[in-house]
Amino acid sequence: MFRIRKEFHFSASHQLAHLPEDHQCARLHGHNYIVVVELAAASLDENGFVRDYHDLKPLKTYIDDTFDHRHLNDAMDVPSTAENMAKHFYDWCKARWPETSAALVSETPKTWAEYRP
Repeated sequence: MFRIRKEFHFSASHQLAHLPEDHQCARLHGHNYIVVVELAAASLDENGFVRDYHDLKPLKTYIDDTFDHRHLNDAMDVPSTAENMAKHFYDWCKARWPETSAALVSETPKTWAEYRP
């Protein structure tokens, strides 16, 4: 199986409800997010690609227009956890690129959430 990954960055704020008052995510705060999308294929196309990285540019546009420097509570219909965001980006990519196999979201250099069906 061949796999490619492309990384995207954005900054945004969020606040999670239903957490104890002393939980840091219960307060309004922000992160410098990293989104990684992974595509996989058993064989390569005629150019030797799983998919041309340039084809993934619409994801950057989507992230910039919808999430970058936004309040994620306003941008998402579900709680803006890294887990929900990973699923959201996976679904968005899978609808456009059938080779999509996973999406990862990082809120900090030490924390990652992944959605892989």
